[in-house]
Amino acid sequence: MPDQALPGPPLRVLVADDNPVVRAGLTALLGGHPDLEVVAEAANGEEALRSADRLTPDVVLLDVRMPGTDGLTALPDLARIAPVMMLTYSREPEVVAEALRRGAVGYLVHGEFTAAELITAVREVRYAKPTVPVSLGVSYEPNESSSHLQPSVAQSSKAHPGFAARLHRRVPNRLDFGLSSREVEVMDLIATGMSNRQIAATCFISEKTVKNHINRIFAKLHSTSRSEAIAHWLGTAREGWSR
Repeated sequence: MPDQALPGPPLRVLVADDNPVVRAGLTALLGGHPDLEVVAEAANGEEALRSADRLTPDVVLLDVRMPGTDGLTALPDLARIAPVMMLTYSREPEVVAEALRRGAVGYLVHGEFTAAELITAVREVRYAKPTVPVSLGVSYEPNESSSHLQPSVAQSSKAHPGFAARLHRRVPNRLDFGLSSREVEVMDLIATGMSNRQIAATCFISEKTVKNHINRIFAKLHSTSRSEAIAHWLGTAREGWSR
């Protein structure tokens, strides 16, 4: 599906992730498309359920591991309100299978998809086209008696032929960005939500040096903010932002 706005009202998205910087990055990325609108953010499953019950979004992007009520625990109730796509760092096959068993329509792993693939996957929820990373060795076939998908272990790396979206594993080679080893270290810390002062203390350098590193990182990632840089770094905007 081409990366262009779809007809009709914007697709209303709820983003649930315990990392505020990840939420900000996803909100910035999705908000850059006129047919997508982030209507709420949540830091755990309980907040996601409250927001979903109140707002009835068109799709929920849900992390697996969050404090309090985690994603898998909240998933069945969320799936009764709106289609849920897992968007997480957890790529264990058993976690994928459990998420799909509990009602998720798709499962994406940070760093293994491009911005264009994420946007396409979110849009395709409108047409009930489930999206899975084929590299996990898990395929999913519709159950005729249910609107959910039932997991089955695949013997090959091919996705079900009826699925329009096929997200092949894309492990980001961060050397492609041209960052030095120190800049890689700083960028990893930025992605965890650390402040400049915290980064300085962790790396045993001054805050001024941290700022200099960040300026160079932003230039190399063609970013103007932490959110944009993190989106690039985590793999959620490797093609969505201009480079």
